[in-house]
Amino acid sequence: MTSESIVSVVDQIFESIVKSKKSTPDLFIREKGEVRSVGEGIARICGLPNVVTDELVKFNDGSLGLVYNLDEYEIGVILLDDEQHIDAGDEVFRTERVLGVPVGETLLGRVVDPLGRSLDDKSAFRAVTYLAVEREAPSIMNRESVDTPLQTGILTIDALLPIGRGQRELILGDRQTGKTAIAVDSIINQKDTEVICIYCAIGKQRAEVNRVVADLKKHDVFENTIVLSASSSVPVGLQYIAPYAATTMGEYFMEQGRDVLIVYDDLTWHARAYRELALLLRRPPGREAFPGDIFHIHARLLERSAHLKESGGSMTALPIIETQGQDISAFIPTNLISITDGQIFLSPELFQKDVLPAIDIGKSVSRVGGAAQLLAYRMVSEELRLAYSQFEELEAFSRFSSRLDEDTLKQIERGKRIREVLCQDQFDTIEVVQQIALLVAVTNGLFDEMELFQIEAACNVIRANIEFEAGTISTKVKAGEKLEKSECEDLVNTINNILAKRF
Repeated sequence: MTSESIVSVVDQIFESIVKSKKSTPDLFIREKGEVRSVGEGIARICGLPNVVTDELVKFNDGSLGLVYNLDEYEIGVILLDDEQHIDAGDEVFRTERVLGVPVGETLLGRVVDPLGRSLDDKSAFRAVTYLAVEREAPSIMNRESVDTPLQTGILTIDALLPIGRGQRELILGDRQTGKTAIAVDSIINQKDTEVICIYCAIGKQRAEVNRVVADLKKHDVFENTIVLSASSSVPVGLQYIAPYAATTMGEYFMEQGRDVLIVYDDLTWHARAYRELALLLRRPPGREAFPGDIFHIHARLLERSAHLKESGGSMTALPIIETQGQDISAFIPTNLISITDGQIFLSPELFQKDVLPAIDIGKSVSRVGGAAQLLAYRMVSEELRLAYSQFEELEAFSRFSSRLDEDTLKQIERGKRIREVLCQDQFDTIEVVQQIALLVAVTNGLFDEMELFQIEAACNVIRANIEFEAGTISTKVKAGEKLEKSECEDLVNTINNILAKRF
């Protein structure tokens, strides 16, 4: 045969192979490697010369892994399934695709894992669209300013620490101080809105996640919520990818022009999961044994929450982290404080005094502030914050002195009533008009002549009657319009009349 004919035959063979790959992919030889070792949630493999970072690989038993380290002689893979049936010497194959999760309406009202697999007792769902777990954050030019409030139903937050749609507000505090309670109440308050809610549980016990799901069902918000669970019993790789998967699910709705509220509960466990993986993959440790890019993994996650300019959709993030001994200057807390747009700090001292929610207003801040707050709040919130801050200082000072002048005693008594009004039971979210009425009442001294034990009953009376009695003022507050001075006086008189009938 001549050289030309040999080349022609080779071309024909190659063309037939390509055609067979398109028609019958199972017959085409896939690139495969071999497992060298496996354990503690990671596997080391050799082979696969063309594999890339963040590519999915598949093992003999059907379980998945995520390529993370590309070393000179081996590849470090994070296991996304149980390692029980994977042994050294097993074959591993490329999938030639990055990690993705199902997104869309079918996920609403479901409990899923970070790969989008059902964890509830409902029938399996069919996903139409898949999106990559790792996606770029919106650029600055594609972001709109945060100017629309996201009401949490929690008086202290809505009045003094307002959260806007597209904002990232950190919730931090010691263990068992009510961090999850604030996040769950914020979700419950979206019941009559069109806000899509996502609750991402990382490293939680299954009983804790089930309790949250039960609370959401009890208050009729579960059908508008996605619960993504990576409990403490699942592979550490799933705990690591969980918040990114939840964010991708939220981005699908945000890009459609809808508003999303996402809760990460909590990123302390996420940081620990990443530290465990990094140490096993022999990445150099840094401060507190965390790898050097620990800041980056949270920054690239939270930067994806935004208010988009083109679609008008938004994603509001409420990341939760746990402090130890109220130390907000520890490594992970300081990282997240610098990434987010404010923080809500929960004090164990206030929790022990039964001041709930135990929000320390002095250490809490919202960097968006009044830009994302209804105008009606502004006439009372500044005065309220100043009065409460002065009260806290005077209360601490009064412990060392029993001889106080009359003005100081009045300030302390007013402060005690402000604190009593700000106390709120879990699941008892307060509507906007009711919040404004309570704030107007306490700042105008309508509770000053009452005993402290009467304040709760007085607040309940105002909440039950204010919308019916306020009339047009109620409509203006809900519409976000500013109240005139005469309308404020009318509101004070209305509240006085309501209280006069009962007290």
